[in-house]
Amino acid sequence: MPVRATKRGAARTRLERDCDVLVCGSSFAGLAVARELARTGAKVLVIDRYEIGERQTSACAMPTLWLEALDLMGSLRQSFDEIVVHTPFRALLWGQSDSPDVEFETATVSGRSGFVVQTDRGELSAPLIVDALGWRRVLSNATPIQPPNARLSRGLEVHPPGSGPDLELWIDASYVRAGYGWSFPADDELRVGVGSFWPSHHVKEPTVRLARDLGLPPEGYQGNWIPHQLRDAVEDEVFFAGDSAGHCLPLTAEGIRTALYFGLACGLSDIVAGRQTRQQALARYGAFSAAHERKYRWLLNVQRAVGQMTPSRAVTAAVAAVENRRIAAWSFSHYLDIAPPSFVGATPRRPRVTLEPAAAH
Repeated sequence: MPVRATKRGAARTRLERDCDVLVCGSSFAGLAVARELARTGAKVLVIDRYEIGERQTSACAMPTLWLEALDLMGSLRQSFDEIVVHTPFRALLWGQSDSPDVEFETATVSGRSGFVVQTDRGELSAPLIVDALGWRRVLSNATPIQPPNARLSRGLEVHPPGSGPDLELWIDASYVRAGYGWSFPADDELRVGVGSFWPSHHVKEPTVRLARDLGLPPEGYQGNWIPHQLRDAVEDEVFFAGDSAGHCLPLTAEGIRTALYFGLACGLSDIVAGRQTRQQALARYGAFSAAHERKYRWLLNVQRAVGQMTPSRAVTAAVAAVENRRIAAWSFSHYLDIAPPSFVGATPRRPRVTLEPAAAH
């Protein structure tokens, strides 16, 4: 899709729209919601600070099975059959939302009062609202927790030109005490970066150092905070999906797959079709997200253990154990089951959570 510049100046006119569903944030979670509603007849408005495709929002990889399930293989830049671990001792999605009933506008969201969302282009209201704006959780009225006190990881990477065959990880305290570094090619560029599980630890210096150790110029910076703990997926009758609900996986910081997964799980198409009331969908979705807490907690405990392992030989031993094919297959199978691609083809696509009927709202 062509990249269009975000509306600025006189073009940033007041927004006046009636819509059935207001999706705040054109993240992967937000676009997954829009995709599901594209042919339901519901009037959907997606708003974001930037145009879709104007800025790269994630450098994260995802299993190709999910790309196949969503018919997004056209976005594949490079795939890998294995991961090389170093230790010290060894926008097609928006195209699928094509519908006269689905619109996109640029607007910066600043807050919410009930079912009214405040933006820099005026107030917007809708009976169904989704927050897919990221870790800041803008539509929450709870007291915000800012880094470094918030439960966030910190990540930064550079994108110098280049190519190669390997997805490489560095679990090395000389770069980052609790976290890991990475280097992998994506078509005509290399992505080299460092992520820290401790938000108080800065990552620019080790990112630049890792790039230079690989003989690469530190060019094209991209970084962000990464949530690493689940948060409530429902608050005050608003759906939260993706990073705003802490759906990014701890330890690996994989967020695209889970954003799509939970975006689909919102079940808004069921409300539009009359199969559920809003209250039922909110309760079902909230319970569905919360049901993943045990798996997220397990990954978070492993993440914390990595940060406590000293000396580095302990991490090396752990990596060596995962090199066993049976252990690796078992671990990766359970990891993929957290958000399986089979969910895309589930009929109906409602989360399988048993709830008592809720009163209509």
